[in-house]
Parts: sequence; structure tokens; C-alpha cells
Amino acid sequence: MKPTIKDIAKKIGVSVATVSRVINNRSGYSPETEKKVLKAINKLGYYPNALARGLVGKKIKTIGVLMPSVSSMVASKILSGIEDAAHNKNYSVIICNTDNSGKRTINYLRVLREKQIDGIIVVSEILTDEYINVIKKMEVQVVLVSTIDKGNNFTYIKVDDIKAAYQTTEYLINKGHKNIAMISGTKNDVVAGIPRVKGYLKALEDYGLSKKKENLVYGDFSFDSGKICMAKLLKQSPKISAVFAASDEMAIGALSAAYRHRINVPEQLSVIGYDNTTLAQMTTPPLTVLSQPFYQMGYEGLSMLISKIKGESVENKILPHIIIERQTVKDINR
Repeated sequence: MKPTIKDIAKKIGVSVATVSRVINNRSGYSPETEKKVLKAINKLGYYPNALARGLVGKKIKTIGVLMPSVSSMVASKILSGIEDAAHNKNYSVIICNTDNSGKRTINYLRVLREKQIDGIIVVSEILTDEYINVIKKMEVQVVLVSTIDKGNNFTYIKVDDIKAAYQTTEYLINKGHKNIAMISGTKNDVVAGIPRVKGYLKALEDYGLSKKKENLVYGDFSFDSGKICMAKLLKQSPKISAVFAASDEMAIGALSAAYRHRINVPEQLSVIGYDNTTLAQMTTPPLTVLSQPFYQMGYEGLSMLISKIKGESVENKILPHIIIERQTVKDINR
């Protein structure tokens, strides 16, 4: 039997009205009471159901999409693929901008449960144990796009970040570069941070190049962190000939810092990005990049989810990546 508001109220010793106010974000309770109510809701697995009448057992052909930012160029490409696939398959989409906020993510999951969505797509979000537990209790199909969870609980579609970072570093090595620095994303990011650093370091090792501690710096995938990290590299590793940035935005930040320090790209310093967003084509000079098929990820991710909703067997999918040469990497073999 599903737990009710009365069960929540009884468990923590408050009135049904208080529980209702917390659930509906109304005033009239203390922060301590809110914490108790939310903890009890999670423990008992209670979810309000605004669509219970008339929709029991029916499918509403609606997918919930959780993503940390809907404004980034990466997110917009993935979302474009998701929405095109949904339109072609007569599904609607509810977009939830979590902003990397744990409380906001949990609240969105409750909203999606209340609306009886048929499935969830999680985009570029690091799944905590709390998220995973809530999603499992929802008993809906899930597909991860451009991310994975450490326990392999859910089906995913993405590129192989270790292999992609390895081949990006290898590309620079084949162009004659031996002193290669890396601007990584968030240091403890298990989705896009750690794997890309592993690929970079493995390539250096395989080609007999030294792994210098001062050649590896950490940003947060943003333009500003790219500028800061590039300035730091120029100070502590002035002899580097190439930089691999783990996102286009950080690579563009690196180009900006190089310009401010009057360093010519690519004559004095080569820079390669990772993603292939629209901005990569608009820089001066245009940015050479490792390209991820974001639109395809979104489109196929939605298709995979619908197959799972239909009860079909779906395997994890690794999509191919390519390097797109523009004008920020110099071949110093010539």
C-alpha cells in the first residue's frame, strides 16, 4: 500500500495540514519541521499524485529531462536532438533546469513523479546516491545522456571520454608536440573530469613523454576558468608548446589569455578544445576540437528511452568522436 500524508504526519508527530504545507511550498512551519517532513517522505517513498484521477494505468507520452544548464551550447544541442526525436514519436518533453543543485533536482523529481511521466532522461548530471534512490522509487524507465552513474544502474549513451582524450593528446603528439599541458575540468568530476585526465596522461605515458605535475591544471569547464588556468600555465610552464583544454569554453578562455599575453596562436602555442560547440568556429583563429555528436546523443537517447518504455531490450551505446582541424594547432614537424 502506498504511503499517505497521514502516514508522514504520524511518523514525525505533526499535523496533516503541516505536511501538506511543506509539500505545496506554503508557509507556516520551521526549517526543522521541513527537514523532518522531507526526510520522512524520502524514507517512506511518498509522492503526491495530482493526476491520479482518470490517469491510473494510462500513458501520457511525456518525458522528463533533467539537465544542469539549459543555456549552455552543449545542452542546447543535446536538447535539440531530444525534442526532435520526441516530436517525431509523438511525445512531449518537460525540461528541468537543475543548475547542479541537489535540492532543486530532488524537487524536480517529485514534480515529474506527480505528473506521472513515462520516463526520464538525465543529461550531463552527476548522479548522487540520493538521486538514484529517488529515481528507483519512481519505477520509470531512465536513460543517461553524456553521463553515467558509478553503479551502472541505468542505460547510457555517450562517447568514450578516456579514449577521446587519449586521441586528442595523441593528435598533438603526432603534430610534433612533446611538452603538452592540459586544462582539465572539475578535479573530482567522475563523468568528464577524471576520465579525460586519464586519457591525457595515458597518451603521454605510451609515447614516452614526461607527465609534469605543473602541466596539469584544473578549471570548471567555463570560459573564465580557462583564462585563469592558461595564465597559470604560462607562469609555471612557460615552455609548453600545446594545450589540451577539456571543453571548448575553457579552450576559448585559453585563447583569450594567450592574446592578452601577446602569444601568437598557433605559431607560438597550439590549443585544442573538446566538444565542438558553435563558438569553436567563431574564434580567431577558429578552434581545432575533439567533436562530440551531441545532437545524435539527444536524438538516440530519446529513442532508446521509448524502446525501454515499450519493454524492449536496450544496450548502452558509445558514439564515435572525431577531431575537426581548424587553425589553432601547428604541425611543428614541418
